[in-house]
Amino acid sequence: MTDHPTNSLDDVVHQRVRLGILAIAQQARQVEFGFLRTTLQLTAGNLGQHLTVLEKAELIQIEKGYEGKRPRTWVTLTPAGQTALRDEITHLKQLIQQVEQAEAAPPTDR
Repeated sequence: MTDHPTNSLDDVVHQRVRLGILAIAQQARQVEFGFLRTTLQLTAGNLGQHLTVLEKAELIQIEKGYEGKRPRTWVTLTPAGQTALRDEITHLKQLIQQVEQAEAAPPTDR
């Protein structure tokens, strides 16, 4: 028997909020903290904690600066983050395919 696709899921990436951050960051060159907070419906503190996990794993890069006089935080996906997101999606597709094949298979007598 082959290894089950869930064994290949990355706990850092797979968590719902972090997967959302990576997916949104992949779609844009840079994404602003406020946009992530609003889109993912998070508190600033909660989002900050998830960004710290992703930054420590070197999946994102965080840049702080100003837009006019307002402080801003921008998030960019790193090459490692792009790879991790792509791998996670591949494993999720494998899992979905296994489930769909099991549903389509005729029932077996036990």
